[in-house]
Amino acid sequence: MKVAFLYDAVYPWEKGGAQKRIWELARRLADTHDVHLYGMHYWDGPTVIEREGVTLHGVCEPQELYVEGRRSIPQAIYFALRALPALLKEEFDIIDCQEFPYFPCFSAKVHELITSSTLVITWYEVWDDYWYEYLGRKGIFGKIIERTTLGLADTVIPISDYIARDLRDIGRIEGLETIENGVDFDRLQEIPTEDTDWDVIYVGRLSEHKNVDMLLEAIDSASSQLDSAVSCGIIGDGPEREQLEEYADKLDIDTHVDFLGFVEADEAVIGNIKAASVFVLPSTREGFPNTILEANACGVPTIVIDHEENGSTAVVEDGVTGFITEDSAEAIAEKLMRCLTDDALLAELSTGATAFGRAHDWDVIVDELEDVYSSVV
Repeated sequence: MKVAFLYDAVYPWEKGGAQKRIWELARRLADTHDVHLYGMHYWDGPTVIEREGVTLHGVCEPQELYVEGRRSIPQAIYFALRALPALLKEEFDIIDCQEFPYFPCFSAKVHELITSSTLVITWYEVWDDYWYEYLGRKGIFGKIIERTTLGLADTVIPISDYIARDLRDIGRIEGLETIENGVDFDRLQEIPTEDTDWDVIYVGRLSEHKNVDMLLEAIDSASSQLDSAVSCGIIGDGPEREQLEEYADKLDIDTHVDFLGFVEADEAVIGNIKAASVFVLPSTREGFPNTILEANACGVPTIVIDHEENGSTAVVEDGVTGFITEDSAEAIAEKLMRCLTDDALLAELSTGATAFGRAHDWDVIVDELEDVYSSVV
């Protein structure tokens, strides 16, 4: 098959769950298929290059993805407009377009209508009424665009059963084929542990809905109750970083909470995860976080928040691979203390997490994706 992935941000120049998923799937599919990836032109040199068997197409110069902490609408529209003529130079069996930020899906739909390609849309999150919280009354436009995008493809690939349920709730009943995220399990085992020792690690963007301030409060609470400093490494950057650093200083935990910023090398990120006892993701809005799978594969259990909009709960088996807890610093602190004071419990959770990570190796996931592609072409 000839397959095209369409997404503006390209791994490793932009590092996030969607970018990583696309790249891991693309390079594996390229072993037996003709695979192309259309994104912004991050690399030096010609706009079209080959990397690990995947043909990369840079359709425009890189634009800022975020403006004042929010995904840029002008950037998404600009990329969609530039992607269409680039796509129309080729014919494909499959175009796998990533759902957000919506507009490129319309470019892919035009390609399907003009050529014999088949469009599938990979779906990471359902916002629905959250659009009103995000944009106020203007959120109605986001909601309309989301619903319209959902109807563009005969086949939609939610990245978890949790997302599939949300899609059914907003009216998409047929044509759903769940393909979860994965990890390169064997490669992660080979990465050395960083020369540090965290009780807690966080990896992710430092933005409001990630609730890193709640994690800081939990660190403060657990440290007070245990009468010893709970160490925490925070990997990532974003609009909330300065405010969070100030908050850590205000809570007087800045001596045992380190903001490591954006870490370029994946090996260093994984090495820091391996050096931790527990991974905490206090976000209330997630799809199917790769970071949790990576922590699992490293044998590090995860604590996540029980929230109706949080897809992380589909990646953690409560009491087996980690804990799903209430939406409060006190609840996170309680679970942290259980893990940090009970070696037998921590070892049991680590064993469960490792097994979950192994079951989600990318080679397993790509076989499932190939089956879906073959069935819809």
